[in-house]
Amino acid sequence: MALQQSAFNFDFSEEPSKPVAKKLVPPPIATIQQEPIEVDVRPKFERKPLDLNKKSTRGRMKLSDMAAGLNLIDIPEDEILFSKRYYSIGAVSEMFKVNHSLIRFWENEFDILKPKKNGKGDRLFRPEDIKNLKLIYSLLRERKFTIDGAKDFLKKNKHADKKHEMIESLKNLKSFLQELKTGL
Repeated sequence: MALQQSAFNFDFSEEPSKPVAKKLVPPPIATIQQEPIEVDVRPKFERKPLDLNKKSTRGRMKLSDMAAGLNLIDIPEDEILFSKRYYSIGAVSEMFKVNHSLIRFWENEFDILKPKKNGKGDRLFRPEDIKNLKLIYSLLRERKFTIDGAKDFLKKNKHADKKHEMIESLKNLKSFLQELKTGL
């Protein structure tokens, strides 16, 4: 089979012939009936009234809001927590009621957090990691440590997790006794 070569002429120096346009003459004005034109003067978008009572989800949380939200973390009891082998970052962020990005930041900052990653790169937290996150959360949010202060505290106090468990059990006992007192 023989090969053929095709050639194209891209020379546009010649002006193609222009089609002849017919001149359109408008009808006489007397025969045009003009109808009123309706113009939409509403804005393209409607602004919603500003709700001053709604809390913003952006930026840093106030210390008063942070203190009010300390009791809102929803970590299940140990029997339920250890019934699953792994928890997704979404489930963990719902437990602590924080953003995914904050948990990823704490993972980078603290050496005790080592979640496993699957083939896609999703973080899978073990129950031990959730316990460590609870310790970090209490140091940073309840006891108002800085990141560096919390790192130093965890390095110097090897049994910080046992102390934290004892403090948590004492808090649970205190809340139980307060409920009992209000019930009398």
